[in-house]
Amino acid sequence: MNKFDLGLPKFEDTLFSTEEQRQEARLEKVMKIPISEIHDFKQHPFHVRMDEDMVKLIDSVKENGVLMPALVRPDKNGGYEMVSGHRRKFALEQNGITEIDAIVRELDDDQATIIMVDSNIQREHILPTERGFAYRMKLEAMKHQGKRVDITSRQVGEKSWSIKELSNQVNESERQIQRFIRLTYLVKELRNMVDGIHEDGFTIALNPAYELSFLQIKKQNELVEVIKETLATPSLAQAQELKRKSQSEELSKDMMMDMLLADKPNQKEKITLKMEEINKYFPKSYTPNQKKEIILKLLGEWHKKREREHSR
Repeated sequence: MNKFDLGLPKFEDTLFSTEEQRQEARLEKVMKIPISEIHDFKQHPFHVRMDEDMVKLIDSVKENGVLMPALVRPDKNGGYEMVSGHRRKFALEQNGITEIDAIVRELDDDQATIIMVDSNIQREHILPTERGFAYRMKLEAMKHQGKRVDITSRQVGEKSWSIKELSNQVNESERQIQRFIRLTYLVKELRNMVDGIHEDGFTIALNPAYELSFLQIKKQNELVEVIKETLATPSLAQAQELKRKSQSEELSKDMMMDMLLADKPNQKEKITLKMEEINKYFPKSYTPNQKKEIILKLLGEWHKKREREHSR
């Protein structure tokens, strides 16, 4: 044994070993991570729904497992934040599986946001407001990365090349992207009407919803009340008029009521019942749609009774 050899690792061995470890650390690996240690992406715009597609995914995971690993990033407060793979995680949970294959990647907030949006935006079934929040989040991330953007409106002739870039990426017109983003300025009940998931069955098309998004929050909440009382939603022309009245500070709840009770173009003759006129006949827990169904059912029974009487 050399008197200088004291059993310590040689300098070159330490150097090469350390460098090898560094190279190894740089390689991304698929790891099994307990699902309990992963939380959803902050303000994730894409909801996980138990729809037909999810049922198919749950069955696929049961049969074949998860074919593509999720992407997570370390959370400074412990555990991991899901970047891509929320639906896969849900499908695993429904199958009673407690771990998920995932890649752990160091990402800043803007990088994570862009990857999260890009990995979800091409899904077949996305609600209009989900798309709006996704576009808004990605454009904000692009802005933070140094790209100029005005996400809600533009002057004529002004160029917003980040919106143009996003337009090319998602195959959507710049104007349509702006319409979707405006949906994020609606109160929740109006957003649900745009998405077609309102508990009372009310729906609003994209173009009227765009106009309504310019109303103040207070006026939007008043509009929700008027919609429930009149069982009617604004047409595009009415939404534009509501916007004009709101901007000139003339808009009142009574004005909204009169507007929604007015006949719309090409609308057939109708009978309008005010909710206060019929509420006394129903339990307080009944929704407008439930009341409507009962009224129609009773009318049907009344009609059959009259037919029987006339046939005698």
